[in-house]
Formats: sequence, C-alpha cells, structure tokens
Amino acid sequence: MKFRVLGCSGGIGGQEMRTSAFLVDDDVLIDGGTGVGALEYDALLRIDHIFVTHAHLDHIGFIPLLVDTVGNDRRSPITVYGTVETIRILRSHIFNWLVWPDFSAIPDRHRPFMRFQVLKVGETIALDGRKISALPALHTVPAAAYCLDSGDGQLIYTGDTTYCPALIAAINQQPALRHLVVETAFSDAQHGLAMASRHLCPSLLAGFLEALTCRPEVHISHLKPGHGERTMAEIGVSGGAFRPTMLVNGQVLTF
Repeated sequence: MKFRVLGCSGGIGGQEMRTSAFLVDDDVLIDGGTGVGALEYDALLRIDHIFVTHAHLDHIGFIPLLVDTVGNDRRSPITVYGTVETIRILRSHIFNWLVWPDFSAIPDRHRPFMRFQVLKVGETIALDGRKISALPALHTVPAAAYCLDSGDGQLIYTGDTTYCPALIAAINQQPALRHLVVETAFSDAQHGLAMASRHLCPSLLAGFLEALTCRPEVHISHLKPGHGERTMAEIGVSGGAFRPTMLVNGQVLTF
C-alpha cells in the first residue's frame, strides 16, 4: 500500500500549507482537508472511499466539493466512513441543504452520489485485500485513528488526538507497524492550549512515544503554520530513540 501526503498542515498560508488529506493507493482518502485540492480531476474521479477521523473543518472541508465535482460522472456512490458521531455531525451540520446539499439523496436516495457507512472503533473494513481499522483517539469531538494494513506491513494515522492510553495500547498490539503518522499541533510554549484543545505538543508526544513497545518510523503532522520549525526543534530534543521527522506534501510512505 502507498500513503501519499496531499496535505498535512495544521492550517493554511501559501500553496504548501494544505490541511489533512492523504491518498491511499489511488482509490482511498484518509480525511478530506484542503490537500484534496492538489489532485487533478481524473485522480478525484478514482476515489471510491473516504475515511474521516473527525468532523473538524480542516479534515472534512473539501469532501463536499469533491462529491459535487465528480458525482455526476461516477457509476457508483463515494462511501464516507466515520464513527456514528462523526456521521451524525456531517449529516446535521454539513450535508443539511443549508451549508451544502445532501448528496446522499442526490439525484435520489436509490442512486446517490455519496453514501455514509458507520465504522465503530475496533471495526475493520476490507478493501481488495487491504484492511482499514478504526482505533480510539481523544479529541474535543468524537474521533478515531486509522490503522492501514497491506498484509505485509501497517501504518497508523492518529488524526487529531491528545495523549490517549487506549490508542497507545492499540498501537502496541499491531504486529507489523512500519509507520506512525502522529500529530503535534503546538509547541511546548503552548502546552496549555494543547491541553485545552486536546492536541499534542512535544512534551506530550514524548510521553506518548515512551509508552510504545514497537519501533515504527515516526512522522509528525498537523504542525501549525509559523510554529513548525520551533515545534520540530523541541521534538528533536525530546523525541528520544524514535527521531521523528516532519511529514511533507508529496511524501509517499510504502508498507
């Protein structure tokens, strides 16, 4: 499996600052932030599945535009996966005919452009020999991390989370984890903000990594524009044996 970074920033500000969106092979999106806009039309048309970690705008903002752009030229609906709470938020607050049309009912409910599928934490979806599992995460809204399993190796993307013992336990249970993509939104100078918003900062990340019994490559996502250099410097001091690296647009992780 290939995990391609379309956007991994914690905000916007120039062409390279695109929010969370990752293309798996050529038919699966993990989150749908502004990074989706980096794809050409033909690539957008090939996306059949979207797995949403949580319903914050920086992770879902381009999903409505994607469905609207390609829906009429597809033969089957795009399936959007998320926890029951995430699906409820998307239905109630995005695809509600006020903010955006309900594409699960367009052109009609028998032939929609989009369909929702609830994915419980601990549940696994099989897609052509690949497995994608929802793992626990802890954020200000209901959230999930995802484990992607090719059969030969695994990658875990935490989405947005603070220190989460249940997620750490789930990570430690993976037998062939090659890559861990983990957020660190704030520097240690903003520790209070990280705690209030249920994100990680370098000191919290250090505790997170120290609790791991596996040794994947660690990639840092969701750095805030203007603060990334400082945050990565702090991670360099506190990251220990893992030596985390900054995720960048266009990077491809293979597993």
